[in-house]
Amino acid sequence: MPRGRIGATALSGLLGQWQGDGPAYETLAERIQLLLIDGRLSADVRLPSERELSERLMLSRTTITAAYRRLREHGYALSVQGSGTTTKLPPTAPDSFAEGGEIDLVRATLPATRRLPEAAVEATRRLGEHMTGPGYTLWGIEELREQIAARYTARGLATDPDQIMVTTGGQSAIALLARTVISRGDRAYAESPSYPNAYDALSLAGARIITSPVTTDAGWDMPAMEAAIARTTPVMAYVMPDFHNPTSRSMSTEDRLRLLHAAAKVDTLVVADDTTAELDIDRHHSFPPLAAMAGEHQARVVHIGSASKMLWGGLRVGWIRADPVLLTQIASGRSATDLGTPIWEQLVTSLLFEHLPEILQERADQLAAGRAALYHAMREHLPDWELPPRIDGGLSAWVGLPAPVSSQLTLAARPHGLLVTAGPRFGVDGAYERHLRLAITPRPDLVRRGVEILAEVWPRAASTPALALTTSEAVV
Repeated sequence: MPRGRIGATALSGLLGQWQGDGPAYETLAERIQLLLIDGRLSADVRLPSERELSERLMLSRTTITAAYRRLREHGYALSVQGSGTTTKLPPTAPDSFAEGGEIDLVRATLPATRRLPEAAVEATRRLGEHMTGPGYTLWGIEELREQIAARYTARGLATDPDQIMVTTGGQSAIALLARTVISRGDRAYAESPSYPNAYDALSLAGARIITSPVTTDAGWDMPAMEAAIARTTPVMAYVMPDFHNPTSRSMSTEDRLRLLHAAAKVDTLVVADDTTAELDIDRHHSFPPLAAMAGEHQARVVHIGSASKMLWGGLRVGWIRADPVLLTQIASGRSATDLGTPIWEQLVTSLLFEHLPEILQERADQLAAGRAALYHAMREHLPDWELPPRIDGGLSAWVGLPAPVSSQLTLAARPHGLLVTAGPRFGVDGAYERHLRLAITPRPDLVRRGVEILAEVWPRAASTPALALTTSEAVV
């Protein structure tokens, strides 16, 4: 049975102004395929009936039938008589990344630190000490919680181990917090653009998401943020104050204090995502964790972090730093979906934490090389595109396009072996067709080749009729 259904009106909103120069059925099928690849449309969802969608899009039913048939032929849909057409993802999409010879500028993740192999061997040796237990922990092993607490303390936020819960990655931390704090129908604040999976976690918890803009040149629109929080009194505000995803901007001290003041006035819980906070390349100023500034405003701040961005994506270890009372509430409901974090991965992470300064320098060097390759290649091959004024940390670049054709560009690049994510994946209302997020984490030669492919396919994508701007896109 399908997990859900999307109506014609909702699908039309996701599609945007999708029409191009080719046959309508091909263009429509490609657009639905892109929505699946980007995660804006889930797999195992029943699509509108052919009649319903033809009426909504003002197309012939024959065109919708042909589009659905094309989706089936390419492995993106399944039709069962009497049950309609259901979305699916073929085994090779969207996870056929560089291992198959493709260039992946989608996943902003670094390869494993060079310290990982020796840590893995030592963790395996130490695993014997834990084999009489269940092999996973609800709160996390003591030594890792102590190390995470010590790291926050060293960065300027005094922290005890009982304020730390170890999770199965940063995404798990977001989801656990959302399920604990949010009730269906509550409002939650998030920046726009922002981390797509955070939007998904908030939505699944039942939140109505409100946003305000972040741009590469001006940063946070603080008056808009303050007004949004004051007007809607969200129960949670999800923010990335350091090396924001996708813009790579960092909040100024003044902006951090304004955020905390706005949240405290309406008792909004601020969730600060620290997963990229220590991926500094050459920022001129460092900031303490957000909660260290919260005292005078009496703001409630929770921090989440992850080993995956710093150490390796294959280490599914994250954490929550919060008041022990809130952590106890999270723990009481955690077992419904997650019984705890595996011991071996925690041991590996603990061993790597012993070398964290060295590893962070390794990461800074890798990211600096990727950044240099991106800027050089874009200035050579795509001089009309808008690069961020400066990327001094983080994992990606939020690039501005001369025309609102991000989705068309994403589709055009895939047959050439390049994987990129369309800008609308980072918004909540179809905005950001004028933007593309490009990871700076692959090897410099792959980054350069990726830009060359974008330059090759750009003329075709740019010739597609421009999409109508949404209100949010006009702000950016």
